Amino acid sequence: MKKLLLLCLIMTSTNVMSQDAKRGQNLYKACIQCHGENGQGLKEKNAPMIAGQYDWYIESSILAFKKGEDRKNPEMLPYIRNLTGQDIKDLAAYVSKMPVKQ
Repeated sequence: MKKLLLLCLIMTSTNVMSQDAKRGQNLYKACIQCHGENGQGLKEKNAPMIAGQYDWYIESSILAFKKGEDRKNPEMLPYIRNLTGQDIKDLAAYVSKMPVKQ
């Protein structure tokens, strides 16, 4: 019985934190000025291409920039400072599904 309860709890908590790429598309609007409409990156902003990156990579990168310990980017911080964990997951889901265009 305890194992069944634990399994149900795990399944429920996983669904709560699922990614919503559609919501991420809306959040991405703040990223366009540096990373471009298609996530291709903008050389003049020194912003890399992010389209098609793995969702876990985008998520871990944003979290690292927010912490500001290993990765620092003062220009990016105002845009990510107030993102919640769910916002970051949704944004990462959208970016990972963007087609790579050179």
